[in-house]
Amino acid sequence: MNTIGSSRNPRLAPCLASVLILVWSMYRADAAVEGAPEGTATPEAPVKPSIGEVLRLIDVGPYHVPPLPLITNQNYARSSADVEPFGAVKPFKEHFLTQMEYTGPGRAIPEPEHVESVKIGFLGPIMPTVSVATGGKSHEEVLGIAMLRGARLAIEQANAQGGYHRRKIPFELVVRNDNGLWGASGNEIVSMAYKDHVWAILGTIDGANTHIAIRVALKAELPMMTTGDLDPTYIETNIPWVFRNISDDRQQNYLLVDYLLRKLDYQRVAIIRSSNRYGRFGVREIRDGSRRLGRPVVIEMAYRVGETDFTMQLERIRESHPDAVIHWGNAIEGARVLNQMRAMGLRQPFLACDRCVSDEFVRLAGANADGVICTYPWNPTREDPKLEAFRKAFRERWGAESDTYAAHAYDGMNLFIWAIQTAGLNRAKIRDVLAHRPDPFPGVTGDIPLSAVLDDAGEVFLTRHENGQWRYYSRQDWEIPRGRVINTMRVEREQASAP
Repeated sequence: MNTIGSSRNPRLAPCLASVLILVWSMYRADAAVEGAPEGTATPEAPVKPSIGEVLRLIDVGPYHVPPLPLITNQNYARSSADVEPFGAVKPFKEHFLTQMEYTGPGRAIPEPEHVESVKIGFLGPIMPTVSVATGGKSHEEVLGIAMLRGARLAIEQANAQGGYHRRKIPFELVVRNDNGLWGASGNEIVSMAYKDHVWAILGTIDGANTHIAIRVALKAELPMMTTGDLDPTYIETNIPWVFRNISDDRQQNYLLVDYLLRKLDYQRVAIIRSSNRYGRFGVREIRDGSRRLGRPVVIEMAYRVGETDFTMQLERIRESHPDAVIHWGNAIEGARVLNQMRAMGLRQPFLACDRCVSDEFVRLAGANADGVICTYPWNPTREDPKLEAFRKAFRERWGAESDTYAAHAYDGMNLFIWAIQTAGLNRAKIRDVLAHRPDPFPGVTGDIPLSAVLDDAGEVFLTRHENGQWRYYSRQDWEIPRGRVINTMRVEREQASAP
């Protein structure tokens, strides 16, 4: 049997040599374009290229990687050094500090000749289902519907302004329900990617389903933006197609830890949370950060979603004598926990996640809501003409007030629309202009700067319910200190260990 390049088949040897030369020339061309050896990270340029320069750089063939400068961050999620792992010891390798590249051939795919509308996918919980992943019966339909309304409003406004400008065709929203069944969200991504031929997908809220969806989006090479999932591990997958335009629970956790432990000097903090993924991952940095500061959480109690009686959990919390109690879960359970705490005589400060910043929580908690402090990913009370215009348009379109899920979905969809108008109908180039936009996107939720892992690195807030309304405070407003830097900690440790 003959083999390529063997002495028995000499005619194929020149062909093999030609192939090897071609492959080597491609490698050298790629290296010349990238301007750095394979495997090295390109540092962030002092001045980011303009969007026009980005468009020029990404106009490459299938065998070239554009020499785009990569974002680099000094630390992950704007964390203080003393709440990071390893204490004052600098690890050999730190992840999530340098932006990932997309090195595939997708940029060379031409824009299709025949297309009647520009389809963008939406995946969110808009119909009730039953799932173990969401803790039994689903409970996020109200949030998903608000998210859908915000996304649809952005599409309608874009069409009123002429749709996709290059082709004079409308944008079209392809809607799929995130039903909470394990793997079903992945099936919906496949359907939208290969049957509906969407150019990008916005969604979803549940962390478990989102993790499945983004892995399918990776295989389909499809940009995906989440506007409602605050799971910190969402962007730790390091998938170059994944974006998030809302500040995550990790950043809110750090602010809460700084407020309770650094500013108020509390020694004993207790946690009560839902038993689903949202509750487990939502408090992770509170638990880890408190331990690293030498004041570990005294007790962490979980409850099933939909629970109405928290006697067992609260009795154990009472026995731990906490200075404050943190709740992480939905608004309904949050109000029930608070009311039962007060009925049992527990008067500790009650702090909660952003889902409790809702009319439902205030209605159920009644007078007990006064003084409750929650984390929040943005400041909805700031004066901003864009925000006021959005609220007015949302009221006129849907006959209801907008909330954080609607506002962030509106911003996320407008990010996609901007990217498509800028880059054209090419998924890789849509991803590129989003990942390498030189300045923060001016959204109705505020300016949206993306970190190295393409996560919203904007400011997070605390909000307190006062005199019947929520008032929002920045770190500066309450003079909440940050932690020490890693070099200071290292010097202190060396001095302490010196003879």
